[in-house]
Amino acid sequence: MRVPEKVTSVEVAARAGVSRSAVSRVYTPGASVSARTAEKVRRAADELGYRPNVLARAMKAGRSKIVGLVVAYLENQFYPDAIEKLSRRLQAEGYHALVFMASNTGPEIDQVIAELLDYQVDGIIMASVSMSSDLTRRCEAAGVPVVLFNRAQDDGKFSSVTSDNLSGGRRLAEFLLAGGHERIGYIAGWEGASTQRDREAGFVGALRAAGRDLYARGDGAFHFDTAKDAAREVFSGTNHPDAVVVANDHMAFAVMDVLRFELGLSIPRDVSVVGYDDVLLSSWPAYDLTTVRQPSRRMADACVEVFLDRLDPAACAPRHMRLTGDLIVRGSARKPKGWVQ
Repeated sequence: MRVPEKVTSVEVAARAGVSRSAVSRVYTPGASVSARTAEKVRRAADELGYRPNVLARAMKAGRSKIVGLVVAYLENQFYPDAIEKLSRRLQAEGYHALVFMASNTGPEIDQVIAELLDYQVDGIIMASVSMSSDLTRRCEAAGVPVVLFNRAQDDGKFSSVTSDNLSGGRRLAEFLLAGGHERIGYIAGWEGASTQRDREAGFVGALRAAGRDLYARGDGAFHFDTAKDAAREVFSGTNHPDAVVVANDHMAFAVMDVLRFELGLSIPRDVSVVGYDDVLLSSWPAYDLTTVRQPSRRMADACVEVFLDRLDPAACAPRHMRLTGDLIVRGSARKPKGWVQ
């Protein structure tokens, strides 16, 4: 089958009886063109099936209006929701997201970032992934701003937007202690993530401030099946924890499934379970999970705000924003006496 040739602006100009530059002005935001000329051009374009090359026009102006959005995984419900909010916020500012998947670290992320630079993106937003020092230098040399979403790096070179993970971990510990729990365990996420480290630091710090030690610890690596294995290990003995903090909701669901359906424990009568994120599934009756809510909409808005700020060549210092989220108390954890939501 013969592929139809692409209609050009020259053909539209001829059909409309105007110059080619007049066609260009009609499709250039803010350009001066009379209403009569614009009507003639758009009618001719509709008749011929013409679509302007938005990307070519943007590149000519020095901006692609495309932002690369890199995410490590989508199994965790937090990320599809966050990506939607980021994409809509970018779109409201006249930008579009080009989504790439990549592992947390290593050669794959290096390759993805190199491809994004080839696409001439105006910026990169990285959701729970980290970059090598070599790619950091390449982005800086290309003048491409990078903003980290729900992750921070130790050197602080890149701007970042996260929830206040230290405060969130601390409040979970204080809530469980107030509920009279004696043996409190923790199931960690991926050890290389700042979110994991900060949540655990806030949690353990609050325990120590109360004169208590962490009772048991497992490594869930932010993966569902790994979290199941961690739950089996942590709860293998008879004197198991009477409460467990799980580093995110995605893993908390796996832990709850193991406790109830494999080990026959009752939640929260035998053990309280709390998570972090407050994804949609957390509010479902099947889990009814007590958790710290990540303010994903405010985080997305802040991330785009920081990105737009970084487009200004005069903006030198990285910005690091930590937004506080609420503790959402539901039925998966024993409530302190007299607790009022």
